[in-house]
Amino acid sequence: MNSEEEFYDAVTGFDSDNSSGDFSEANHKVAEMLDLDPHQSNRTGKHNGETEIQENGIKRHRTSLPAPMFSRSDFSVWSILKKCIGLELSKITMPIVFNEPLSFLQRITEYMEHIYLINKACSHADPLERMQAVAAFAVSAVASQWERTGKPFNPLLGETYELTREDLGFRFISEQVSHHPPISAFYSEGLNKDFIFHGSIYPKLKFWGKSIEAEPRGTITLELLKHNEAYTWTNPTCCVHNVIIGKLWLEQYGTVEIVNHSTGDKCVLNFKPCGLFGKELHRVEGYIQDKNRKKLCVIYGKWTECLWCTDPTTYETYKKNEKRGGEQKKLKPSEDVIKSENDEADDMPDVQDTVQFIPGSKLLWRINCRPPNSSQMYNFTSFAVSLNELEKGMEAILAPTDCRLRPDIRNMENGNMDVASKEKERLEEKQRAARKERAKDEVEWHTRWFHQGTNPYTGTSDWLYSGGYFDRNFSDCPDIY
Repeated sequence: MNSEEEFYDAVTGFDSDNSSGDFSEANHKVAEMLDLDPHQSNRTGKHNGETEIQENGIKRHRTSLPAPMFSRSDFSVWSILKKCIGLELSKITMPIVFNEPLSFLQRITEYMEHIYLINKACSHADPLERMQAVAAFAVSAVASQWERTGKPFNPLLGETYELTREDLGFRFISEQVSHHPPISAFYSEGLNKDFIFHGSIYPKLKFWGKSIEAEPRGTITLELLKHNEAYTWTNPTCCVHNVIIGKLWLEQYGTVEIVNHSTGDKCVLNFKPCGLFGKELHRVEGYIQDKNRKKLCVIYGKWTECLWCTDPTTYETYKKNEKRGGEQKKLKPSEDVIKSENDEADDMPDVQDTVQFIPGSKLLWRINCRPPNSSQMYNFTSFAVSLNELEKGMEAILAPTDCRLRPDIRNMENGNMDVASKEKERLEEKQRAARKERAKDEVEWHTRWFHQGTNPYTGTSDWLYSGGYFDRNFSDCPDIY
């Protein structure tokens, strides 16, 4: 096998152009605030391009970032936002200190971290069990955001990201198909031709003074090919609190409806807002009903911990007993559930509460264990740590628009914050100049791997995969870096 084939196997294994760059001074200040030990720039003992191969031939992905996270304690989000009251948040350039070293396209790829739930759905003969697995997958898709208060880099127009994990059985491609409004389209398929997962995300941002709310508009579609079924849903709203003062913390809330377009079954999940004293923080409750609106099961848990299901009668009996002051059996904290290390922070709800277990319930999903040094790596999961890994020779295989090749993200990951900040400004200016040039010549931007169309199941506007990416003809890709 030649080197190109080897790295094909390995791979197959929003910053505004309206920004004036007013915050460049804050960007450059970042480097002065860092105190990074160059000898700790890679705690795995391997260079960034090296990957260990296990005896069974499966690639072992990196377990640590090249450089630890820097402190944001000397920076205030409010110091930036107070200058931008009345502006659309998608048109504000934030200093790089508030970022995490991943593109939003890579953040979307984290939906695939719990792909085993799709595999479970594919394997079940019972449609109710398939819906339970799909519901667990929908909840798990937002679990990686827990304590992730860093902002992913906004993708440049035409930016892409690909990931193929033979060990997990899927390949994934995404593209930034629009800049204003910012729209990211993605497509994933099972290597065994058992599922297709696709959609487009348009995060609508709102600033409420003390918090920033992101409403992730766009339809997500999962097709189980063996069962000829299609499920659609939209993610819950995400909100970051304490942007003015105190410790940043994140919650998800809103109603998520998952529809099985083949059977008419529906799963309704309520991501509860925090409430007073943090009583409802992270809680998810809902039910699955058939096409006649008969409740088939009840689902409950936390999107930061685990998800359970039980039959409606058992659930109602338990709730009535709970109101009468009956005994409540709490699920013991699992070793793979990380708790907050900063309960004393201002205006930060207590997250030590755990899920109240209802006897007879079935476990649908439990959050993966994070690396022991996750807090030093932007609170990344093990899956997220591997996403920006760039192996030696991979450049010959990747599309030139792939996120791994972005110099600002790469330098930030390596701890070179001053260089990362300058590269970020350069890329933004290059994007602005390219847009002006197209306007001058009256040339329209054409997406490369996706096209605008209609979702065949919802009838709504969507971005659909055009195909051909994995043929690896990248001769006409735009120069964005």
